[in-house]
Amino acid sequence: MTMLDDRTTAATWPAAYPRGYAVVDVETTGLARDDRIVSAAVYRLDAQGDVEDHWYTLVNPERDPGPVWIHGLTSEVLEGAPLFAQIAEEFSARLDGRVLVAHNAMFDWQMIAREYARAERTAPVRQRLCTIGLAKELALPLPNHKLATLAAHFGVVQERAHDALDDARVLAEAFRPSLHAAAERGVRLPLLECRPLTEWAASPARPAIGRQSPYGAGSWRPSRKRPACPYPNPGRYESDKPLKQGMRVAFSGDTSVDRELLEDRTVEAGLHVAGSVSRLTSLLVTNDPDSATSKTVKAKAFGTPIVDEAAYAHLLRDVAPADG
Repeated sequence: MTMLDDRTTAATWPAAYPRGYAVVDVETTGLARDDRIVSAAVYRLDAQGDVEDHWYTLVNPERDPGPVWIHGLTSEVLEGAPLFAQIAEEFSARLDGRVLVAHNAMFDWQMIAREYARAERTAPVRQRLCTIGLAKELALPLPNHKLATLAAHFGVVQERAHDALDDARVLAEAFRPSLHAAAERGVRLPLLECRPLTEWAASPARPAIGRQSPYGAGSWRPSRKRPACPYPNPGRYESDKPLKQGMRVAFSGDTSVDRELLEDRTVEAGLHVAGSVSRLTSLLVTNDPDSATSKTVKAKAFGTPIVDEAAYAHLLRDVAPADG
């Protein structure tokens, strides 16, 4: 045990902390609303982050497996795998009564919640914890918030990136020292509510799967007020430079990635999600720059830089810190 572990004993452990965690990783056919899970792994941890057991399964997505070059799972490999509905009960047993922990937990939760909704079931988990959010709460000296970077910070060796079982193992091993650091310093864990997407199933009043609403994330997406961006606006994006924290980013039209997820990633990077385009807008993200939407028209009138979703996703990987 480390010195930190010796000091943070059960007697001094924060009473408000959860009693158990389910560290989860899912690999998927893509990032959009109608994409499917192709593999899932869960490491169950006790209240202080010690591993109790782990579980892994392939899942037949009933469609093309998507980016095989990333997750390595071909149609042939997945053909005989169980459907999600067939593993939902076992998955539920792993999640039941625990806080779901994931790296970029919003993404994993949305994918899991949709699979449960398709199976006409509800995942037995009420809270999630994002390890990116926890790293920020702890002010860990990380150059970025990739899983590999977090793992390297704690000396955890990653053997197979984008393999659900290995990613979950790596995250579990990196989460334990993060949890102990939080307990030692009395940090409040960044727990968020997990709302089941029971309204996901298609109905005559709503778009069918694969058809996007004007919001790009389906008409079920609830509106929510986001906290104000803590960084000053550094001005417009310049094509030969990275994005910088505090920049105001607006979105227009349909997106292949779930709009809510895209906006969450924007906020997590330290950028401001702008609901409209003004002279202060740093960047407009749209896959249809020639459309006559009010945002694209204003962006062209103001000279606001415009990029497509793919280019924006690339820019999000390395956002420069705010000045000062």
